[in-house]
Amino acid sequence: MTDSFLGPDGQSRCRWSGSAPEFLDYHDKEWGYPVAEDIRLFEKLCLEAFQSGLSWRTILNKREAFRAAFAGFDFRQVAKFDQTDVERLLADHSIVRHQGKIEAVINNAARMIELVAQEGSFAAFVWKYEPAAAELSAPQSQSQSPASVALSKELKKRGWKFVGPTTVFAFMQAMGLINDHALDCVFRAKATRARQVFEITV
Repeated sequence: MTDSFLGPDGQSRCRWSGSAPEFLDYHDKEWGYPVAEDIRLFEKLCLEAFQSGLSWRTILNKREAFRAAFAGFDFRQVAKFDQTDVERLLADHSIVRHQGKIEAVINNAARMIELVAQEGSFAAFVWKYEPAAAELSAPQSQSQSPASVALSKELKKRGWKFVGPTTVFAFMQAMGLINDHALDCVFRAKATRARQVFEITV
C-alpha cells in the first residue's frame, strides 16, 4: 500500500488526508506547518489530548465548538475556569464531555501561564525540542519519538496532564515541529519551505 493518494487536483498527498472529506483542507493548509502563536499551540495540544482514544475526524468536526467552549483557547481566560465551568462543559453536547480531559485543559492553562513567565513563550519552549533531521524516522512510521518522550516528560514534570508521548508526538506533527508528510506528498516540500523561513519571536 502506498503512503499517498491523488487528490482532486491530481497531486499526491498523505494517504490519511483522503480518508474523510474534511481532512483534505486541514492537511493542505494546517498540518505540518510551523506554528509560533502560543494560543494556537495551546489549542493544538489540548485538541490532541481530547483526541486520545477517539478519531481525529470527531475532534476536527467539533473544533469550532471546542473553541467556543474554551474561550478560543486563550489560556489566560481558561485558567480562570472553576467548577461551574467544568459542570457547564460536561453538559455541553457539542464537545467531548470527558471530565478528566476538561479538567486537564484548565490545569494546563494555569501551567501554561507559569511556563510563559519562565520561558518567554510556549513557542520558545517547545521549539527547543525540534529533532535533528538525522534523528527522524521514515514519515508516519511511528507514534512517538525520543523528542516527544522528552517533551512529554518535561511537561509532566511541570504539572501538565494528558500529555503522554503519543499525544505530544501528534502535537509535534500537527504544529510542524517535525515534517511528517509522506515523502511523495506535494505538501512535504511546502512544509519544508515554511520551516526554512519560520522564526520564533518571544
